[in-house]
Amino acid sequence: MAEGATIQQSEGSVWGGGRQPFGADYGKLMMWFFLLSDALTFSGFLTAMGMYRYKYEDTWPIAENVFTHFPFVHGEAPLLYVALMTFILILSSVTMVMAVSAGHNMNKKGVILWLALTIVGGFFFVGSQAWEWYHFIMGDKGSVKLENNTVVYVSNTEGKIVSLNELILGEPKEHGSHAHFKTEAMRKAFKTKEEYTLLYPGKTREMIPRAEALKMIDKATVIHGANLKENEYGNVLFGDFFFFVTGFHGTHVFSGVVINIVILINVIIGTYERRGHYEMVEKVGLYWHFVDLVWVFVFTFFYLV
Repeated sequence: MAEGATIQQSEGSVWGGGRQPFGADYGKLMMWFFLLSDALTFSGFLTAMGMYRYKYEDTWPIAENVFTHFPFVHGEAPLLYVALMTFILILSSVTMVMAVSAGHNMNKKGVILWLALTIVGGFFFVGSQAWEWYHFIMGDKGSVKLENNTVVYVSNTEGKIVSLNELILGEPKEHGSHAHFKTEAMRKAFKTKEEYTLLYPGKTREMIPRAEALKMIDKATVIHGANLKENEYGNVLFGDFFFFVTGFHGTHVFSGVVINIVILINVIIGTYERRGHYEMVEKVGLYWHFVDLVWVFVFTFFYLV
């Protein structure tokens, strides 16, 4: 009887509600549930993008031809600024690890230092994304939309993409400037300059013969920049997914920065020191690491593949 009572008491202590499953804190458990559901949302975005990219491979822009800007650099630097943004965000994940570690050691000054650096990294990323959006929306070289709504680049006979500025004015525009031209000026210049033709933006980069391009140009129009309805870089769905995927992620980063600021204020005024632990820093750290990890997938599948 004594042995049976001991077993029953042991089972009651485990399953009787007096202890959390696997010893997980309620807040951490709920954070993991949230991150799991969020991961499914991002997976849906990236999966849908992959399907449409495969379907419209011939007109889907190549990222290195689109994201070529770098602050204060006039020449083209394909994907270099995106790589810098990625590096800074990953570095902010390291500083968050250091903040959590300092919290475990009840090192208030360490938590303040590393959490502040994490916030700086987050602000840099959000600001960089806004800068990237600006250049994407305003446009770069300009392009031509054919009668069937297919977007093509102007190129020379060697397949090099040229800007409408070079086509119309005869000189390459300063990289990063956003000169806009009218359709009639484009048509006139294209017809008089035999060294130019049209080029599909997709993976195949198929060049349209000059004679065929001349027939197309009469009903073609000029496109500058990108929005949800038009995209100078190619298929309009590329722009749609760019806005939704990077915008959704950017919202997460901005939210993380705001939460980090709130946590930092609480650290400074001694809230967690009075509680005797810095568990809130660890909880927000889970969110921040998730945001960083998701960007690695976005960077890989949207920019590199």
